[in-house]
Amino acid sequence: MRVGLDATPLVGARTGVGTYVHHVVAGLAERADVQLDLTAFSGRARRPEGLPSAVGWRHRAVPARLLRASWLRTPVPRVEWLAGRHDVFHGTNFVMPPTGAAGVVMIHDLSYERFPELVAAASRQYRSLVPRGLRYADVVVTPSAAVRDEVVEHYRVAPDRVVVTPLGVAREWFDAAPLDPVRARALGLPDEYVVFVGTREPRKNLSTLLAAFSAYRAAGGTLGLVLVGASGWDDLSPGPGTVVLPHLSGAEVRGLVAGARALAMPSLYEGFGLPVLEALAAGTPVVCSDIAVLREVGGDHVRPVPPTDVDAWAHALGTIAAHDPAAGRRWATTFTWDRCVDATVGAYRQAVAAR
Repeated sequence: MRVGLDATPLVGARTGVGTYVHHVVAGLAERADVQLDLTAFSGRARRPEGLPSAVGWRHRAVPARLLRASWLRTPVPRVEWLAGRHDVFHGTNFVMPPTGAAGVVMIHDLSYERFPELVAAASRQYRSLVPRGLRYADVVVTPSAAVRDEVVEHYRVAPDRVVVTPLGVAREWFDAAPLDPVRARALGLPDEYVVFVGTREPRKNLSTLLAAFSAYRAAGGTLGLVLVGASGWDDLSPGPGTVVLPHLSGAEVRGLVAGARALAMPSLYEGFGLPVLEALAAGTPVVCSDIAVLREVGGDHVRPVPPTDVDAWAHALGTIAAHDPAAGRRWATTFTWDRCVDATVGAYRQAVAAR
């Protein structure tokens, strides 16, 4: 089966979507039943290091934003003009280009519909791009059952056209160890801290976490708070005891999480919540918003807190207890990228059969 895949998310700093595409590509490249061709819609793209020679690579010096502007109005250019012919084309980041092949599109979440006021202008374009793309998609894949249910309800997609492909935890997380003390001091880390990992954007609800942390410190709490990730567009004013770090390497993020007293994930909305599983794999307790998808991903191994209840978050920060990490690690082992890739290939076969 010849598969074309939108590899644009591999260009630039690695985001959550980029992590998904990286692991799916790595898994597909190992399969004898898939001939994989990647196309990046960006003039800045270069063939990723370590990509097996058998995997095809193209980059088109047409910015994705211009292609999306065209696809909002017309069914051109067809993806075959840019990426060649395939049995199935996988739109990895919400957008399913016009195609004559079987189509599979990943819808990571519906934040642009659920919380349009909290997403960037480019993401709000999905309100038009996703419905147009569904005309060309034979199958929709989602990272969670929570998003599957939202897609079925919002877009009136037949349930049998939506396949859940749960994300996985990289093996390195299970061996994660705290950062070397010299590096920890260089980053300005407190001796003990709670960590948040992710882009600082409004739907991550960091304003509640910061308010709760301020209340916790005012009551005599001694833990620090570390925010690590891309700056995003949230206008925040971190107070005393808070360390803000930029996007770091994967190894350093693993060290930060492994050395934390807990990971905090106060999101108003998520499509999956991979940092929750990664923290559990590293043996770190998790305090997270009490929302459907994080209950799905974290199971009974996380401490749920009402997303906007500042007092409840302050109490949770002040009552982080020692825990046995074994149960959380066992839970995290059930989420593998092999499982995700197997489900994705199943979606490809279903899409081809629907033609």
